[in-house]
Amino acid sequence: MAARVKVCDVAAQVFRFDAPDRFVAGTVGQPGDRTFFLQARDERQLTSVVLEKEQVSILAERVDAMLDEILRRTDGQASVPVTASVDDEDLEPLEQPIVEEFRVGTLTLAWEGESERVVITAYAVGEGSEDDEEEPPENPDESARDVFMVKLTGAEARSFAKRAQALVAAGRPPCPLCGLALDPDGHICPRQNGYRRRD
Repeated sequence: MAARVKVCDVAAQVFRFDAPDRFVAGTVGQPGDRTFFLQARDERQLTSVVLEKEQVSILAERVDAMLDEILRRTDGQASVPVTASVDDEDLEPLEQPIVEEFRVGTLTLAWEGESERVVITAYAVGEGSEDDEEEPPENPDESARDVFMVKLTGAEARSFAKRAQALVAAGRPPCPLCGLALDPDGHICPRQNGYRRRD
């Protein structure tokens, strides 16, 4: 449930999901014009926040890398699957209504050893450049910016990462010369220097 906290005379909302029924990355729009969301749902609330494609990609990679490291450090004893289970695969679209609570500026990732939970915390973009560079507080409840926090089991985190990576890869195909995304209506390739290569 969202809680209001007051820090330095600034009211912030904390959207907390300690045991979400669903947590996914998803998009709205066509490739080349997609808006990326993180969305969580439990029996009391449905929350969606906007973020960049690169943020989704990096988050998914780091979730997988962290889970791999936890397995390595515990000699495979942690309750973390090696890969995402096909049975846990979530291919459904984002749930309606999609209401943007805020745009994500900073993401943090942590592991709670006692509960064996992955903790993903997203902080809203700050209003100024100083806020954007400010480190998030250790306790999200003390943040002056809105916060979206989700706790996941190892299996849920693996499934989230798999879906997020597939989502990022489902965009526009890359140009074979420069690697930039190809547009349906044409592509100006910097590697061609204004001319076409002859075979």
